[in-house]
Amino acid sequence: MRVIRDLQQLTTPLPGAVVTIGNFDGVHLGHREIFRSLVRHARKIDGTSVVYTFVPHPLKVLVPERAPQLINTQAEKERLVAASCVDVMICAPFNRQVASLSAEHFVEEVLVKTIGVRHLIVGYDYTFGRDRQGNGEYLRQRGAELGFSVDILGPIAQDGEVFSSSRIRKLLLAGEVEAVIPMLGRHFTLEGEVVHGVKRGRSLGFPTANLQTEKELLPRPGVYAVKARLDGVMHDAVVNIGCNPTFCREGTTVEVHLLDFNRQIYGQNIRLYFIQRLRNEMAFPAVEALVAAIHQDIAKARDILAKTRVLAFRDYLDCGVLVEQGAGDLREDEP
Repeated sequence: MRVIRDLQQLTTPLPGAVVTIGNFDGVHLGHREIFRSLVRHARKIDGTSVVYTFVPHPLKVLVPERAPQLINTQAEKERLVAASCVDVMICAPFNRQVASLSAEHFVEEVLVKTIGVRHLIVGYDYTFGRDRQGNGEYLRQRGAELGFSVDILGPIAQDGEVFSSSRIRKLLLAGEVEAVIPMLGRHFTLEGEVVHGVKRGRSLGFPTANLQTEKELLPRPGVYAVKARLDGVMHDAVVNIGCNPTFCREGTTVEVHLLDFNRQIYGQNIRLYFIQRLRNEMAFPAVEALVAAIHQDIAKARDILAKTRVLAFRDYLDCGVLVEQGAGDLREDEP
């Protein structure tokens, strides 16, 4: 997938551009359904499938106090969009100057002149341009004048449940990591570099890897059973997210204990796949009580993880039209 971070990189319009526009935070099953429609339409006309999004999220510029904590880092989002076999992803810079552009300017100068849109796919509630001047019906009207067609998609749901990034955020903030799997189509993941910590876990007999992550949205503080990918190998693990209240430590940390593992891995990258919440983070009256609780956490995690298979790349690519295009050649561990 080609990633464009500045529209000036597009010196000529894209051939047969089929475009969808949105934030796509979480890249959940609803988004994936949009991408399937996008790719299918582009294949039919031998065109280019294009996902257009803004960086940063517009609310972070316009009303920062209302901006959501993002489910994905930018790198994760790009990796997940690429997994749907999209040809081009435009990560357009967003600032107040862009926000002031009229709907007319965006359609004529960006979509038509720069990108060369032939077909556009947007959601039923999509608005754009200064003061939200533009919407789906406006796009249909301008498309008829300027030579592109428009599909306006209604809410995408499964078993009566509408796929929603907001709903996924609420579940994660409640610690319900299992409940998001049917919406994401995969386990929630968190990735980070192993950095030096206070090394208290080792003194207790449970060495931990402290992760430094760019992830904005973390699950509710507590203890979780996870699968951890390190150097391409999956390990069973337990992670604690929180502030270590037993030791009155301030600030949120992500501390991972890899089961049956004892090796220095500072500076290396670990990706966590959240399987199940084990318990709340709590302050213990004595270190001995904490150690006993950790033993119980590990025993419970072993039982859970022995029965768990992480939803891997082959599960993520479940659309026949995409597999036919060679998607199976991509790395299994990418999502």
